[in-house]
Amino acid sequence: MTRRYTLSLFLLLAAAGCKTASKAYQKGDYTDAIELGAKKLQKDPNDAQTRDLVRQSYNYMVTAHEDRIRVLSNSRSETRYEEIYSEYAALQHLYTVIHQYPAVSALVDTHDYSAYVATYGDKAADAHEDKADKWMSEGTKEAYRAAYRELNTALRFRPNSFDLQHKRDDAYSAALTRVVIAPMQSYSGYQYGSYYQLQNFQRDIIRILANNMNNEFVRFYSEFEARSQNVEPDQVMELNLSRITIGQPYDKRTSREVSKQVVVKETVFKKDSVVKEYATVKARITNTKKTLVSQGDLFITVRDVQGRVIWSDRFTGEHRWESESYSYTGDERALTDSDRKLLTDHRDQRAPNEEQVMNELMRQIQNDLSFRLRGYYTRYQ
Repeated sequence: MTRRYTLSLFLLLAAAGCKTASKAYQKGDYTDAIELGAKKLQKDPNDAQTRDLVRQSYNYMVTAHEDRIRVLSNSRSETRYEEIYSEYAALQHLYTVIHQYPAVSALVDTHDYSAYVATYGDKAADAHEDKADKWMSEGTKEAYRAAYRELNTALRFRPNSFDLQHKRDDAYSAALTRVVIAPMQSYSGYQYGSYYQLQNFQRDIIRILANNMNNEFVRFYSEFEARSQNVEPDQVMELNLSRITIGQPYDKRTSREVSKQVVVKETVFKKDSVVKEYATVKARITNTKKTLVSQGDLFITVRDVQGRVIWSDRFTGEHRWESESYSYTGDERALTDSDRKLLTDHRDQRAPNEEQVMNELMRQIQNDLSFRLRGYYTRYQ
């Protein structure tokens, strides 16, 4: 009984939530009313109520869109052509919806607006192309970026235009800021690794910048890439490792003495008579704290093609390693349970080697560099 009641309730709720042409019409969703009504009429062309609903919805939408088109036609708005295009595109969508059902298209008097869609698509494309031409005549990178966006919009209305695509590509090429990263130098006096490791570090930086810049108008090249692709740079970025300090483990020791009285001898005179002799045992617990601090600085200098410095900054990485251990000398019997736990839980650890330290320093510098460069190059959008 309960199962049958639950199933009935589910079907009732599903039916109530199902959107119908009549409900859409009552809510003023006339496009939905046409789409849902057309599907219903295809199955039952003799449904007079649905036929009238589709006709009324279509006529209302035609009147509303054409009224809006008349207002826009008398407007001086820069976007009037694309707005008119959108109105005709909406009307053409309704025409397409109805005419995909042959039985329905015979019942509803519709109009094909495809010619108007094409006409105003061309007008909208021309308007954006004209604006792009004005931007490009200014000849600055900022203007070329604006022109590129206008031409991208124009291509939405005329997607197969080779001329627009070619002009858009030219605008992008002129808008692009090309940054060549010069071979990395190390002036720190620290001879870590090799020339190839410096190259790998620089390659990682270029990869990070390429993948995380989020700016389509800035592109980074290695010197080799720029030379092989005949790239004329707008900027040159110099990377200099100016200071690398690999620390040595520093030990700080503190100690404390512990003692305890323990039984050292038992003399049994009788079964119930035992004499115990006590003595004090001692031990010394030593706490050793090891600290290793290493630092590195990377300076960048960005120059324009005339060699003038347009930006410079410093990026710092710090590697800090700490370890704590406990040991003891003396009599183990003097140790408490908590002393034994310290000895077990805090054992001596090996300090990281130079390669591990350098990898961490470079990771921090790379993260800081990519974050701040993203902030700096947002102005090139």
